[in-house]
Amino acid sequence: MLKLPYISETIIVSKEMCDHNGHMNVNYYYKLFDSVYTDMYCSDLGFDDAYLKSGFSTFTLEDSIRYLKEFKLDDKVYPSFHLTNVNKKLLHFVGVLQNEKNELAAIFETVLGHMDLTARKVTEFKPERLKNLLDYKKTHALQESLPFDLRLKIKDL
Repeated sequence: MLKLPYISETIIVSKEMCDHNGHMNVNYYYKLFDSVYTDMYCSDLGFDDAYLKSGFSTFTLEDSIRYLKEFKLDDKVYPSFHLTNVNKKLLHFVGVLQNEKNELAAIFETVLGHMDLTARKVTEFKPERLKNLLDYKKTHALQESLPFDLRLKIKDL
């Protein structure tokens, strides 16, 4: 099983999550990815309510989802995430959903831009915030290469 540094709780596919084809609807793939990395994003990376009140946040600039295997009713979904890259203005995350056979079922990538909420435009992270993000990335670096190519990229520092 590929285990990215941030591992979320196992999710069981409910009837509500399934569509007329008898498998998990694509909307729920996105909802799962978005909801499970929120804890890492808020708690571990500090993008919490206090940060929002300080006048800054992040906005999604681009997403990519690859659907590799289907999930059906009552299947177990094993999500995990990784902060892949950081630069002065952007964050690049990758997430995976795996099935009970340890197979990759979906790959998610997202690029977030650091936003000045007053100006409503992408802006640089303050030096201390950037250092914290880079430290987090280094501390949670992958020990092995990903078994797939990334589709999204941001410029390195």
